Amino acid sequence: MDLDPNPDSPAPRPGSTLIGTLRERSLHAHLKRLYTLPGDCVEEKVGGYWVDIRRGDDVIEIQTGSFGSMKRKLDKLLSELSVRIVHPVAVEKWITKIGADGETFLSRRKSPKRGSLYDLFDELVSFPQLVLHPRFSVEVVLVKEEEMRCEDGKGSWRRKGTSIKDHILLEVAGRTVFQGKRDFLQVLPTGWAGPSTNRELAKALKQPYFRVARMTYCLARMELLQTAGKRGNSLLYALA
Repeated sequence: MDLDPNPDSPAPRPGSTLIGTLRERSLHAHLKRLYTLPGDCVEEKVGGYWVDIRRGDDVIEIQTGSFGSMKRKLDKLLSELSVRIVHPVAVEKWITKIGADGETFLSRRKSPKRGSLYDLFDELVSFPQLVLHPRFSVEVVLVKEEEMRCEDGKGSWRRKGTSIKDHILLEVAGRTVFQGKRDFLQVLPTGWAGPSTNRELAKALKQPYFRVARMTYCLARMELLQTAGKRGNSLLYALA
């Protein structure tokens, strides 16, 4: 199915409306606009559920948050339609702080955190077997974004009360589509066949151990990996 985004709907330019015009779910709205083509139905109810975009027998769901809450909805939609989840991952993030009045600019800095394609497995771990469905696909969109924070005292104690008000799309840096389970082989080291432990794979991929553990969990349930004994107390994984 052709679900390519609309090349004529560019993301907004950075810094255009940062102060005084905070919008709820801006990243979601911008991506929805980017993926909408002429003739698409936007925010349509299908099978009792609202979907972001419907294009004939295809549905596009822009999912900026957790996948966990989508399982029942996806099961229903996939019984009749093809569904693609479009999931943004921030490879570059700027953090802008404003005052409690919602308007006064306080600061802007670049976050040291950089996401990657492998962040997908933090969410896909909720239902990795769904990748085996012939009408299901996932697209990871690598983005540069602006995170708007407000010093209103209502946010997490970890951020000392600062609230996250919005995420604004600055630029699309890349896209990777996983149309079927074999497309996921590209996340493994080039030429790798195993056996390796999660820790060894994490070192080879330069990814955190916990994320690689989620990756191998998902790939095993997609029937791409199999366990091949142990090395010490650690499971060994090899291509199935």
